[in-house]
Amino acid sequence: MATMVGILSDSHGQVQRTRTAIELLQKAGATEFIHCGDVEEDSVLDTLAGLQAHVVLGNCDRAGPLARYGTRIGLDMQHPSGRITVDGKRIAFTHGDHTDLLQSAIAERVDFLCHGHTHLRRDDMVQGVRVINPGALHRANPFTAALLTPATGALQFLTVT
Repeated sequence: MATMVGILSDSHGQVQRTRTAIELLQKAGATEFIHCGDVEEDSVLDTLAGLQAHVVLGNCDRAGPLARYGTRIGLDMQHPSGRITVDGKRIAFTHGDHTDLLQSAIAERVDFLCHGHTHLRRDDMVQGVRVINPGALHRANPFTAALLTPATGALQFLTVT
């Protein structure tokens, strides 16, 4: 069975909304998670504890303290950019505020590049790389997260209420 990846970004301290997003993603089949930054609070990272979760931090995050806390609770902290392989597909992820990190992933020809920062949903092809922004869990209308099945390329945006 193909792995489904839940993608979140820009929680900005919204613990309950992040928890709701994770629950929606799990109900839809997500077993692995990527958070693309701007978590802002340890309690947001707590919502990912115990899950197979990969995290980068954003421009609104206290990188040192949050990275140490995330590592302590068992999260895969890969700040400022990360790489994972799921079902043979290479996924890069970063917050999105550093264009050089975005361009580097595109130059690597990863299969998928996930980012946040803009608070806008995105699903585009850039030089053969599928670029995905799940939207945001704060300062967005609507609040959204994304569900990706890397093996098939299926992508679904979920509205978080």
